[in-house]
Amino acid sequence: MRRAVLLIVDGCGVGASPDAEAFGDDSSCNTLANVAAKTDNFALPNLYNLGLGNICTVNGVAENKNPLGLTAKLEETSNGKDTQTGHWEMMGLVSTTAFPTYPNGFPKDVIDRFVKETGVPGILCNMPASGTDILRDLGQEHQLTGKPIVYTSGDSVFQIACHTDTIPLAKQYEMCEIARRQLDGPHKVGRVICRPFNGTPGNYKRLSGDRRDYAVPPPAKHFMDNLIASQMGVFGVGKIEDIFVKTGLSHAQHTGSNVEGLDLTLKALQGSLPMSNLKIDPSLPDDIRFIFTNLVDTDALYGHRRDVSGYASSLVEFDQWLGKIMTSLLHDDLLLISSDHGNDPTAPGTDHTREFVPLVAYSPSFVDSKNLPGHKGIRHGFYDIAAGLSDWLQVDYSGPGKTFLTN
Repeated sequence: MRRAVLLIVDGCGVGASPDAEAFGDDSSCNTLANVAAKTDNFALPNLYNLGLGNICTVNGVAENKNPLGLTAKLEETSNGKDTQTGHWEMMGLVSTTAFPTYPNGFPKDVIDRFVKETGVPGILCNMPASGTDILRDLGQEHQLTGKPIVYTSGDSVFQIACHTDTIPLAKQYEMCEIARRQLDGPHKVGRVICRPFNGTPGNYKRLSGDRRDYAVPPPAKHFMDNLIASQMGVFGVGKIEDIFVKTGLSHAQHTGSNVEGLDLTLKALQGSLPMSNLKIDPSLPDDIRFIFTNLVDTDALYGHRRDVSGYASSLVEFDQWLGKIMTSLLHDDLLLISSDHGNDPTAPGTDHTREFVPLVAYSPSFVDSKNLPGHKGIRHGFYDIAAGLSDWLQVDYSGPGKTFLTN
């Protein structure tokens, strides 16, 4: 009864893709390496043991001649560098058309329609902005006027930030649902994101656990749908439920931090999590065979804010939890570690960066396969993850990609 776990360290690229300049990024982008180079005494001992240093040169994570794991560098084929295109491609869906972006804010007719249907007295901002900066600059005005803060970024997102004392959380979710229905056709943004916050002027705090992403549904069936059809349960941790709009999932739980996501993953592996409370629909399978976890702090808290030291600390925290997860794996469990795009905190701006992403694979059973661990070079397509998972879990998969387990 094999199981698999996929941990996504959000926004952790390992070098600029060949087409990085076409996406507005410099060839020097390398999230992992650049964070390590600017951090004293940087070390990730568990990732070193798995072979992370064999993917690219990382200060403090040396090349390992005898790694416990298998490594590769994945090149994205989808047209984008955002959360959805990255995660969807991992599950076998390639996005050839980019979602629309709004470097000058949303058109007047889009905003007017939103204001009319939600009944708000107007909106603030309507420009690309840092989520923390707008709270500092516009949070107090929002509370005085009752106008929600609507903003975007380099991604295809329509973000709504409101104080929970000014606009109750339920009303915020309702406004996001209205925006999601409205944003279709040429303005079909990838995600409408609810960004609630609380606190006082000068001390506002985003409520990560109450964030919700209202995404465009996947355009077709994907690998996780195959698992459900085969009566294999799939547990989505973090924003996985939002990214896939619950498709291909039997169980799900939002999280407010990486620690919460890692703890849920660990407990699910150990069988100590009451999964019945997390089931999406009673008719779906109970037997959890695949755990898909997104760890967003590296991206949302540190990458976008260009906080190198915070990013480094988050990676160290992840490595510490990784040791616990590795020791909780059963003999025939497979652990995969990857990312959905880059978010180099040393790069200019506050947007994602178009990069290769790492693939690190480990199973206790690798000890019995002496020739399996090693470096598989550059692989064209994040979808090799789906192909490898289908190989491991022995589930039919007709999508693109080749398994990394045998070639």
